Amino acid sequence: MHRLIIGVGAALALAACDQTRGPVPGSFLREAGAQTDAGTFGLATQNNTQVMNGERDYVISLGTRFANEVPTTITFAFDSAQLDTNARAVLNRQAHWIRQFPEVRFRVYGHTDAVGSQAYNRRLGQRRANAVVAYMISRGVNRAQLEGVVSYGKTQPVIPTPDRERRNRRTVTEVSGFLKRVPPELDGKYASIVYREYIRSGEPISELANGKSALQD
Repeated sequence: MHRLIIGVGAALALAACDQTRGPVPGSFLREAGAQTDAGTFGLATQNNTQVMNGERDYVISLGTRFANEVPTTITFAFDSAQLDTNARAVLNRQAHWIRQFPEVRFRVYGHTDAVGSQAYNRRLGQRRANAVVAYMISRGVNRAQLEGVVSYGKTQPVIPTPDRERRNRRTVTEVSGFLKRVPPELDGKYASIVYREYIRSGEPISELANGKSALQD
């Protein structure tokens, strides 16, 4: 009986201590890593199941991942389709990412600011998109993955202004779907491609192209 009284007293003391410290944080009761999980970490089986039954659109998911992991937009000087140093640095990152997904298609959208005629700006937007595609190919991206280049001219500004605005003079690269005809290497050999790209991902990206720096204007 004496031991029981001591035990009850100890429990009451602990309860009192808990009250002084406040409630136990909910994060303490969750599994390790839960606070940093955005909803996909460690859920490969669940994600795959949702993709297969249509609950999760894989193209949308991959597009979101692409936008989160690399910059999707580059900008241009006024009335120009030339790729400057910053643009090439961004496209190097895009190309490196795209090469890891040989079954996925991408689309490049060209835009301009509002200065100039509609017809001229549409052609300028097309030249900018073409410049991006040509550079991507020079960095090892399969041309078949770039399913189309689209020019919106000045119809979709980021900043609605009739004046010159660099943020409107841009191209945007987005995930658009999958190759209609799956390349032969995906038939039982995709694991080797994934492994190869995994090894390459640990190598520094060379800045040399055709004997000179790829970052030069």
